[in-house]
Amino acid sequence: MIFLIVLFTCASRCSESGGYNSARRSGAFLPARSAGIALLLLASCFTPKALGGNWQSTLTKDPPGTFPELRPIRATYHFGWAGFTAATGEVHFAKPSESQFQLEATGRTTGFVRALWKLDVNYRALADAETLRPVETRQTESYRSKKITTYLTFTAKGVTRARTEGRTGSERAKTREFSFPNLFDLHSALLYLRSQPLADGNVHRIVVYPATSAYLATVTVIGHEKISVRAGIYNAIKIDLQLHRLGKNLELEPHRKFRRATIWVSDDSDRILLRIEAQIFIGTVFAELQSVRFEEMKH
Repeated sequence: MIFLIVLFTCASRCSESGGYNSARRSGAFLPARSAGIALLLLASCFTPKALGGNWQSTLTKDPPGTFPELRPIRATYHFGWAGFTAATGEVHFAKPSESQFQLEATGRTTGFVRALWKLDVNYRALADAETLRPVETRQTESYRSKKITTYLTFTAKGVTRARTEGRTGSERAKTREFSFPNLFDLHSALLYLRSQPLADGNVHRIVVYPATSAYLATVTVIGHEKISVRAGIYNAIKIDLQLHRLGKNLELEPHRKFRRATIWVSDDSDRILLRIEAQIFIGTVFAELQSVRFEEMKH
């Protein structure tokens, strides 16, 4: 999950600062930036030109499925580029009350990548346990020279975003509203998709608002296969994940950073995230499950 968070955040900002050009000139851009990109994801770049202005009619309208809810879990992930680890992340999923699910995640660049590009990410999200719709999300990105905090509050009609950016943490928040019914954030999107049958060939299209923009995400179940990751060998569901950005007038815009992503989820009663490989503008970045521990349900 933290890979999704980090990749989304970084992909939206990796070309905003002077760090992009300076790293590229120094020859360090590929491992450093792509590792950071590997540290925030949940999509790629679906370009459904054939849908045109009728794309909203193709959205998945199915209610949450009947698949058993995820048990409380703690997991660690490594992220990287070209086969080496450049960032780490920890995830804690729980059900603090009968009415809500909670996801807490942290991530950070490591090693020489951190010397080139420091990034620490903290993420917390709440979702309704019955509808699997988002309630609120808080995300903090700490860079070497600034800190960005994003707070999202969701309703059935859309989302309100409050955002601060600066060095001191006392900067005034800038707010923005985005109106679109039945939005998902990253946490609730994964819960909803996880609840579905996920049979071979199944396609789901949903609108996700991870932090700063809305995206049309298209999820296609490619097949089922066995996969080996650091945490073990699993039977897995293989999924193609693509996305398209929504413009000011809800028109579909091509994503400038993503090409596509492949996700493997365990094919068992837990359906935990095992591995992600994302094709982005500088190559392939990955996330892989390192360890997992299930906790007892609290009543």
